[in-house]
This record gives sequence, C-alpha cells and structure tokens, in this order.
Amino acid sequence: MAYIGTPPSNAFTSLLKQDFSTSATTGYTLDHAVNNANDIALFINFVRQEPTAGYAASGTSLVLTSATASSDDMYCVYLGQALQTVNPANASVGSSQLSPTAITGQTALTSVASDDTVLISDTSASGALKKMTRANFVSGIGGANSPFFKATTNTVTTLANTTWTKVILNVAEYDTSSTYNTSSYRFTPGVAGYYSLSAAIHLPISNDFDEFIIGIRKNGAEMDNIANSFFNAESLMITTIDLADDNDYYEVFAYHNKGGGENSTNNPNYTWFSGYKLIT
Repeated sequence: MAYIGTPPSNAFTSLLKQDFSTSATTGYTLDHAVNNANDIALFINFVRQEPTAGYAASGTSLVLTSATASSDDMYCVYLGQALQTVNPANASVGSSQLSPTAITGQTALTSVASDDTVLISDTSASGALKKMTRANFVSGIGGANSPFFKATTNTVTTLANTTWTKVILNVAEYDTSSTYNTSSYRFTPGVAGYYSLSAAIHLPISNDFDEFIIGIRKNGAEMDNIANSFFNAESLMITTIDLADDNDYYEVFAYHNKGGGENSTNNPNYTWFSGYKLIT
C-alpha cells in the first residue's frame, strides 16, 4: 500500500540517554548541545521534571531550579534530535551533495609526507577520483622528462676539410631508457614527443679558418639548427627543440674548411651530445 506524505525511513532511530553523577549542585553539563529545556526530558529519582519550571537548558549547560543530593538518581533523554552514528549507503553520495569547501575549506597542504595519499580527478574515467602516493604523484602528472641522455667521447674525431663528418660520441654518461647507441653515435627517442637537444664540439686549432659549423641531423637530414663561426673560434655549442616520432633518430655532425684535416678534442667536458623529453 502506498504512503501519503513522506515514507518512513528504513533506518532505525533511537533517542539518546545521558546519566549524571549527582551532587549538591544545580549546574550540570550536557553531552550534546540543545536549543532549550524542551529538547530534553529530565528525570530525577524517576520523576520527570517540568521544562523551564524545573530546569533550564541551553547549549551544553543544564541548570536546575533546586540543587540535587548526591544520593539522587538523575538522567535525561534527548528529544530534539536523534543522536546516532549513521553511515550513508555505498555510492550514495554524489558530487552535488558535497559543498565546494569540503576540501578547499580545510588547512592548506604545504608538503606531502612519504605516507600521504593525494586524490586526483581522472578525466578519462568520467571524472572518477583516484589515489596517488607521493612516490608516483610528481611523475604521474604531465608526463616525465624521460628518456634523457648525455653522450661524451674518449677519442678524437678527424674532420676532413670541407666535409660534413659525424662526431664520435661513444660514451653514454647518462641513458635512462637505453635510447643512445654508442656504436652509431645516434639517439633514438623511442617515445614520441617534443625534445630538447644540445651538442658541443671543440677543435684545438691555432690558425684561422674560414668556417667552422656544428649541426644536429634528424634521420640523416640537415635541420635548421646549425651554429657556425668564422676565423679561429675553437668551440661551438648548439641547442634546439624538435618534435620526434618514436623511431626518429638524431646525430651530431661538424664541418670546417681550414684547408686540412682537424681532430676534435677527446675531452668530455668540451665535446658532448645530450637531450631529454619535454613535459607538455
């Protein structure tokens, strides 16, 4: 049979009772705040007292008209509200039931401890909340600067006159994802994205030359990223940003027209190639 008006709740509701330790006093403290004397039923020696006439109540303060004796039995029943612990049903609370200040109104987080858990909204899963620990929080947002590498050399590169020559960079100082080949002196990202690439070379020469150039090539072809110098500059460095597919590759080439062959230095501080993926 249908109900007229609001159906009764399926949850069991009970009124709360508080017992007092009596003494020769008129003032007592309630466990729960109330608006006035009518919110509780007060009993002394099993006789119900008249609200406002026998006692007054406001907040957690209870004041009797006459003092009790230590032998009296006194208790009250809270009438103004049902006091109980209620857990909402599983998945019954939605975002529209939460105040916007539910999180932002709390103390601001100034640091994340090792055992803290951070909640994020996953847009790919219809805004579902997911948990992240500090260990994967930073790397899990926006991607990672990986792969990254730095290659140097322990041997010289002989640069023939007026010839583009690939620079020998056969030592991998850093190579997080094994993407640098120390035999072909080639970096293959393996992961598509934007990359920052830098290279340097040093020619320990004493005489002038007309032109000295360094460049990073992509898939064997020249890019618009060469750096050149005239006269007797000994070192050049270049930095560029490029969008790479996973199977593109990059190498460092150098050129000069001094008139004869020139050997680059094998000092790793002056001749090197490095790169890393940008977080976008």
